Amino acid sequence: MGICWSIQIKAESAFSTGDDSKIAERNGNSNSSSKVSSGSQSHTPRSEGEILQSSNLKSFTFSELKNATRNFRPDSVLGEGGFGSVFKGWVDEHSLAASKPGTGIVIAVKRLNQEGFQGHKEWLAEINYLGQLRHPNLVRLIGYCLEDDHRLLAYEFMPKGSMENHLFRRGSYFQPLSWRLRMKVALGAAKGLAFLHNAETMVIYRDFKTSNILLDSNFNAKLSDFGLARDGPTGDKSHVSTRVMGTYGYAAPEYLSTGHLTAKSDVYSFGVVLLEILSGKKAIDKNRPTGEHNLVEWAKPCLTNKRRIFRVLDPRLEGQYSLGRALKVASLALQCLSMEPKIRPNMDEVVSTLQDLQDTDKRDRRDPPVHRGVAAGGGASSAKKASSCRQEAGPVVAYPRPSASLRV
Repeated sequence: MGICWSIQIKAESAFSTGDDSKIAERNGNSNSSSKVSSGSQSHTPRSEGEILQSSNLKSFTFSELKNATRNFRPDSVLGEGGFGSVFKGWVDEHSLAASKPGTGIVIAVKRLNQEGFQGHKEWLAEINYLGQLRHPNLVRLIGYCLEDDHRLLAYEFMPKGSMENHLFRRGSYFQPLSWRLRMKVALGAAKGLAFLHNAETMVIYRDFKTSNILLDSNFNAKLSDFGLARDGPTGDKSHVSTRVMGTYGYAAPEYLSTGHLTAKSDVYSFGVVLLEILSGKKAIDKNRPTGEHNLVEWAKPCLTNKRRIFRVLDPRLEGQYSLGRALKVASLALQCLSMEPKIRPNMDEVVSTLQDLQDTDKRDRRDPPVHRGVAAGGGASSAKKASSCRQEAGPVVAYPRPSASLRV
């Protein structure tokens, strides 16, 4: 499975900065931002021509991408979303000319559906950001096609598909990800966000979720789909004022209520995804029992309790981690999910915490301690009454099915 997009409702130009301003909480350089090739954008909104001319991308003809995908054959479809269909194609590694299937390099070609929810602005936003930004944890945009009514984008192919598939799909193809791989993906995705937040002009991703985390053959995480991305605040202000856009279950509460967008909005979304990674449950799932539909509301009371934490943790991870590490990751998720944005860590701090956990895990695998922490797995007893998280703690304030879209 390659690149997979879920349906979005997007209606705002991602490259217009408007009244963006600088965030007071911003902290220096990220340890994941060493691969910057240039700044993000100037503070003056750029024209379409300026964006296309300044991008470091190949301009494909429609015929070239048609040939690369074997005329957009149905059996080449990798996924479908609001933008349109994504096709598997092949191009020469050096010239990027269409090549025979199985030769050259594999690419994923996203073709705009004129009847879809997304459109030209989102297509241009992808070029605006991914045409300039380079980082190991951002998916690589290779080129684009602008010809008559055709709007296409060509990306590197991501063989392991989306994190959403690996967490929520069931079947022989998608085996449950191990604790080690889940933490690797979480760290990689965190580095991608930290890089964006520390770019010369801050970029707020605004659509962080498991379906937008793509995995290469070694399960390295890369952020994709920049259609909702925005330049962060500049000057002496604290936020960017925008229309509320995104996906139900992931958007920060203060952004939903005010339309004020900051880097801490992305941090909240990261907390939701980290909770999904820990639990193997979707952020919003109406098929779960009453009281458990919203993962964040249900799980929060359990995250700092040594016994109740097992009700949240994915039972498929049983025995793969120590209780101490599970509690540290859960505590990090809880910090990211704070209702007060200023209390949330920045992404540099998130990266540092996850990196320390990974380094400790590597040392322990190399030199196992004599006494390990309690192995995880809450077993059947912990899964029996999952809904009791709330009861005991009191009240708290296509491929997989596409996530519900948000437009307020």
